[in-house]
Amino acid sequence: MGDSAAVTDVVEHQGYCHCKGVTFSFRAPARLTAYRCNCSICTMKQNVHTVVADREFTLLSGEDLLTEYRFNTKKARHLFCKVCGVQPFYIPRSNPDGVAVTVFCVDRATVETVHIRDFDGVHWEETFAGGSHEIAQRSK
Repeated sequence: MGDSAAVTDVVEHQGYCHCKGVTFSFRAPARLTAYRCNCSICTMKQNVHTVVADREFTLLSGEDLLTEYRFNTKKARHLFCKVCGVQPFYIPRSNPDGVAVTVFCVDRATVETVHIRDFDGVHWEETFAGGSHEIAQRSK
């Protein structure tokens, strides 16, 4: 996409895990906003993700290759490829009606920019009090 694309211009993005056994597509702006969370699991795996409404996400292949991990509140569904171990996306606690896509698993051909914002997942309850954090609106 050229520099004239607006932040709201929606494109069809493609993504995959490392072995490409899990593939997916999602509709979102070419200029993505992503979140770098400092919670225990996101810090360990260095996850930076963009959130989209589940209606904008399509799993194309590899559902049988996904394994799930839940911890603490057990609300977030962390999904990993059984073959390569990569987490290309997951269902976040902050957005149970959405999908958090790992930006480094998205084919760069449709991505114009990625604006990374920090999210204080260590203090999740305080950060997300009342669902007022901007991330809550990303899956609406």
